Amino acid sequence: MNNIITDKKIKHYFGITEKALKMCKNAGSKSKEAKDFLDMAEIAKKIHSFSPDSLAISEHDQKMLKELFFDMAQRYFSDAKYFYEKDDLVLAYGAVNYAHAWLDAGARIGLFKVKDSKLFTVDD
Repeated sequence: MNNIITDKKIKHYFGITEKALKMCKNAGSKSKEAKDFLDMAEIAKKIHSFSPDSLAISEHDQKMLKELFFDMAQRYFSDAKYFYEKDDLVLAYGAVNYAHAWLDAGARIGLFKVKDSKLFTVDD
């Protein structure tokens, strides 16, 4: 039956997302300006079309967007750990999956240059 969130299941997803975080951290580059970059609307206006290999935005904005995706993943992962420590497995499960979704989306559109089809929806 797959309708119960068990300790074993949540630990499994923590492990997967932790691996993905490490891989994306090493694949990405940080920019100082990205720490203050919270308004994605400006970048969204600049994106006309994209492929998984490249974004139609400047290199500077691409770095900022990469940092934003990684930051959101880290925040959700931290939230997941907090909920887990409070024995709220349902919220922990949701948060860890949101964390991984940010990483996977970043990998899918080419922000994170990763080649691991077990952790991401990318081709090896």
